[in-house]
Amino acid sequence: MSKQFPHSYIAIEGNIGAGKTTFCRMLQKDYGFKLILEQFTDNPFLPFFYEHPERYAFPVELFFMTERHKQLQEELSQGELFSKLILSDYYFLKTLLFAKSNLMDEEFRLFQRLFSVLNNTFRNPDLLVYLHRPVPDLQANIKNRGRDMEQKIPDDYLQKIQQAYFEFFKNESQFPILIMNVEKVNFWEEPEAYDKMVAALQQTYPPGINHLDLQEKTVTKNL
Repeated sequence: MSKQFPHSYIAIEGNIGAGKTTFCRMLQKDYGFKLILEQFTDNPFLPFFYEHPERYAFPVELFFMTERHKQLQEELSQGELFSKLILSDYYFLKTLLFAKSNLMDEEFRLFQRLFSVLNNTFRNPDLLVYLHRPVPDLQANIKNRGRDMEQKIPDDYLQKIQQAYFEFFKNESQFPILIMNVEKVNFWEEPEAYDKMVAALQQTYPPGINHLDLQEKTVTKNL
């Protein structure tokens, strides 16, 4: 930990197109975090999943889970957790949230058993940040970044992923969760908004849900 950030391990989460990786890259450049970025483009099943989700859901989620587990095992060594600030653009539990939204019931039950074994090897983040945008904002960002395989993602899929996150947050009380409302906020072009987001990471929070609204510029703790 440092005087600037009272957390040794921060995970940034959000829906597809929320700006997770952009925020992480900006933080790493400005503050020297050790950065862990998900290599989602390496998943060979992902383009097929967007075209035929029911057929390719299980292999795409299984590949994501094993690759995330391998990466976090390599990156989250106990020594480095105390020697350098660690920032990740995903939290391993997203594996289960996406799988729950994408898999059939029997597939999910099997997947959940595998996930439970792998998840036991990781510590929780000191702070989990969720960048929240409404679906129209997400779709605008997805369109602007121009990844071909993402252009046909339907609104209801993004809504379903968002709901999965919120259901998890309501039942999580082991560590702090900070939901940042970044609706219509292009923080990569707006220094004032970015500075406000950074300042929020420099605070401590009680376990459970806490809120920051970039429009109102207020923090509400532990709702």
